[in-house]
Amino acid sequence: MTGQEPDDGSAPGVDVADVAVVGAGPVGLTLAALLGQAGRSVVVLERYPGLYGLPRAASFDGEILRLLAELGALEELWPTLHVHTSYDWSNAAGEILLSMQSRLVGDSGWPDMVTFHQPDFERALHARCASLPTVEVRHGATVTGLGQTEEEVRVGTAAGGTVRAHYVVGCDGGNSFVRAELGIEQDDLGFAEPWLVCDFKLRRPAAELGLPSALQIGDPEEPTTIITTGGGHQRFCFMLDDADVGREFSDGQTWQRVKRYLTPDDAAIVRVATYTFRSLIAQRWRDGRILLAGDAAHQMPPFLGQGMCSGIRDAANLAFKLDLALAGVREPGVLDTYQSEREPHVRGLTATSMELGRQHTLTDHELARQRDETMRARRDSREEPERIRLPDLGPGLHGPGGGIRSVQGKVDDGRQTGLLDQVVGGGFRLLVREDRLGGVDVPALRAAGVPVIVIGELAGNGVVADVDGTLHRWFDRLGAAAIAERPDHYVLAAGPDPNEVARELLASCMRESSLT
Repeated sequence: MTGQEPDDGSAPGVDVADVAVVGAGPVGLTLAALLGQAGRSVVVLERYPGLYGLPRAASFDGEILRLLAELGALEELWPTLHVHTSYDWSNAAGEILLSMQSRLVGDSGWPDMVTFHQPDFERALHARCASLPTVEVRHGATVTGLGQTEEEVRVGTAAGGTVRAHYVVGCDGGNSFVRAELGIEQDDLGFAEPWLVCDFKLRRPAAELGLPSALQIGDPEEPTTIITTGGGHQRFCFMLDDADVGREFSDGQTWQRVKRYLTPDDAAIVRVATYTFRSLIAQRWRDGRILLAGDAAHQMPPFLGQGMCSGIRDAANLAFKLDLALAGVREPGVLDTYQSEREPHVRGLTATSMELGRQHTLTDHELARQRDETMRARRDSREEPERIRLPDLGPGLHGPGGGIRSVQGKVDDGRQTGLLDQVVGGGFRLLVREDRLGGVDVPALRAAGVPVIVIGELAGNGVVADVDGTLHRWFDRLGAAAIAERPDHYVLAAGPDPNEVARELLASCMRESSLT
């Protein structure tokens, strides 16, 4: 590898960290913030001289909002976000054939769907990283080499420096240097469509201009996506012919594309770029002490708005497992559960996104007509609103009843009322129904390091009140008296016997237990 490789971390030009993160995009910054919040030392190496500064990703869901709130990055970002209540599909004639409903308060305690302006998002994440004393983000640091032993990884940069880290995570995008350096191949799932993506800064609110909030138009002449993003921005996406891939579009050509919706009096062009939307998944997400996350590990078409969300889920999954491994609570083999859990989730979302994309991008008029008929019949036969359903985790660090997203409701502990995370904190925890508490040795559990949250009707005497009934409905749906949660807001175990659920939690964390 390039860079200095002295024998000890005290030599000039060498830095030592628990984790080195390659790439300071949303995934890399989220991972660094999560690890820094846990007290881990992190160096983020980014080849660009500053934050990227241009919009790319545009949406995230309630699960990601919950994570950002716990990170303390949401307060600054919230005023810039656009909350959606539906994601609509229409045919060329403008008939709405599908309306995916988004709740203002979903299972995670936050709206199901919001959009953002990526520069605003990255500034908020960067500010959070900058506030953490153990996190350093280095811009203009191009990684040029990797070398690992059983004990560490050495990361070389173009400037000749070296970072020594216990672990390295490549969050360096679809053209990942880390993935290429490790020789990791990708599975191509067979989707490749060229699109023109145009971002605008609006001079007036989108509603005043009559712009769709979130709309896909299945026009065989020109499949189109229109979406209001954060901070007063609007995005238009147009499917291209193969001949248009890589060509530059003038401002005049861009305005011609959007003339039905916008004029230069309404908005200013922020960015115009061509992309080929792909479906690629790395065959290996871990090579010893080096791991991949985000687009470096997987790329999916954007038709579900879940590409960046999936990368942030990678970061949340990895962060607490790296923390367990670094603390010696778990052997490094726990990191093998990262890909086993996340890859099935990603593959499920990718398959759904590909199918939506293929239906959206039909250019044969007869096939488009048949699609419209099928969608119209499905719309007319549904009795409940259609919603996006996310997959569960694959096998990994969870037991019976685990692997599903956890639910968050509003609670009151007698001192404050708010969302569960705000009132009781995050991390590993055991939720127990007050009416099923008999026989549970709560002091022994707490002595073993397990936070026990007793959920009841009235606050006080160690009981947290379920203000809106969300948690009791969740217990009933799972048939559970106790639910063990992980730091990434997934269920570790759930069931009718609180002590069995607690043992699953203790075993997963390898903590000593006085339970019999």
